[in-house]
Amino acid sequence: MRTITRVSVASAAALTLLLTLAACQDDSSQSKETKAKQKSYDQLVAKQPAGRMEYSPTREAINQWVRTWGKKGKLSYVYIQNAKGEYGYFVMKGMPVARCQMLTPTEKVDSDTNGKVAVPLPGMDGTYSAGSMCDTYYGFDATTGAFMEFTVGTNQSFFLFDRPMSMPEYASARQLGPTSVEDVGSRR
Repeated sequence: MRTITRVSVASAAALTLLLTLAACQDDSSQSKETKAKQKSYDQLVAKQPAGRMEYSPTREAINQWVRTWGKKGKLSYVYIQNAKGEYGYFVMKGMPVARCQMLTPTEKVDSDTNGKVAVPLPGMDGTYSAGSMCDTYYGFDATTGAFMEFTVGTNQSFFLFDRPMSMPEYASARQLGPTSVEDVGSRR
């Protein structure tokens, strides 16, 4: 009797598993289109696989960026051009930071019976941000530590360097912050 019960329970479990798997199969138009796109992609990759590089200039540029900016006390020279073509500059500790950059994740994926949804998380200041203000930058003056913030956008650009520039448009730039190039001449 126990053998029959075990076989019956095992059969019922197998049938339940098969029905569950069959129910999970998505035959929607969207699923069919996704499968067709994947099949096309697989075919293209098989015929035209990605090439291999012996050397990556992109990785080298990123590594050079890390070597340049990964030093404590590194100064940045931020030149701003306005709509009239006039230049001004700030000397800052480190690099300017976009206001939309965060130290912690800005959202988490929450799963429930309705699927997955991205849930916003508060920032370090306890408030929520929509990830906006990516055109606003801030930083700290090189000698006074004063907070500085600037926005770039329509008819205004900024250029970031790790040393003062001597080209005419930069050499004649007007000092915009408390620190001048001369103030930090020996700290470069």
